[in-house]
Amino acid sequence: MNEILTQEKSIYLQISEMIENDILRDIIQEEERVPSTNELAKLYTINPATAAKGVNILVDSGVLYKKRGIGMFVATGAKEQIRMRRKEQFYDNYIKTLIAEAKSLGITKEELIAMIWEM
Repeated sequence: MNEILTQEKSIYLQISEMIENDILRDIIQEEERVPSTNELAKLYTINPATAAKGVNILVDSGVLYKKRGIGMFVATGAKEQIRMRRKEQFYDNYIKTLIAEAKSLGITKEELIAMIWEM
């Protein structure tokens, strides 16, 4: 978790995304402990409640779970869950928009595919 917080979005969302990114990159493995809210607060000089809000997003979605008295851990299957959700978001946020714009410009499916693969 060496990333830098930005002003682009809420800090708690960035904390949540950073943990997800570390899971996707195998920096944090499934069934491995994640940094505590106090560790995150100290690392990023933020309020522990803000760090907790980011962690709780992942708990609520089933990516993390709590072992009482020990900390938060990555759930089995979390990496695939994150990957699938992000694929859906990618499709919804980028591909649908791209296809709609291509259609409005009269670009055929074949032309669009050719353009993408030329990159």
